[in-house]
Amino acid sequence: MIDGMTAASVHHHVFDTAIGPCGVAWSARGLVAVQLPEQDIAATERRLAAKANSAGTAEPPPAVAAAIAGIMRYLAGEQVDFSTVAVDLDALDPFRQRLYASMRALSWGETTTYGELAKKLGATDWEGARDVGEAMGRNPVPVVIPCHRVLAAGGKLGGFSAHGGAKTKAKLLALEGVHLDGAPRLPGL
Repeated sequence: MIDGMTAASVHHHVFDTAIGPCGVAWSARGLVAVQLPEQDIAATERRLAAKANSAGTAEPPPAVAAAIAGIMRYLAGEQVDFSTVAVDLDALDPFRQRLYASMRALSWGETTTYGELAKKLGATDWEGARDVGEAMGRNPVPVVIPCHRVLAAGGKLGGFSAHGGAKTKAKLLALEGVHLDGAPRLPGL
């Protein structure tokens, strides 16, 4: 439980990073949303507040401030492990909760595919991979739940729902030393 919050309240905070304004929203149980940069700070905050159903901005409590510091370091190219950051996925269906827990086990620079994740969850057909892809497109906590580390069949990049799409995904992977086309990329979206 995060200090000073009721179980139902959600607040958000926008902060600057090496790639532009990002934001987080949290409940008493942990992060409920991470927002990567949109066109500008106002668009980033609007998207975050709507996605998280936030009651408004607030100063982050210590645990959330630590997560923000980690996100800032990560987006500057530093290796950061988010596996211990508290996330609140209680509002999500059991499939997405299991999927996101499985994704959190992927470490820095490690990738998998939609199909491999589907198999881990007991689905062996193409529909399982499709369901994984759809659930990843609705990942409320990107970076902390590293959906960018999940690739399409054959190790192809696949899609990404954040502003900038697959280009953003490729740049996040490049921060971790993963270069799908062999060309180095610089940090920054």
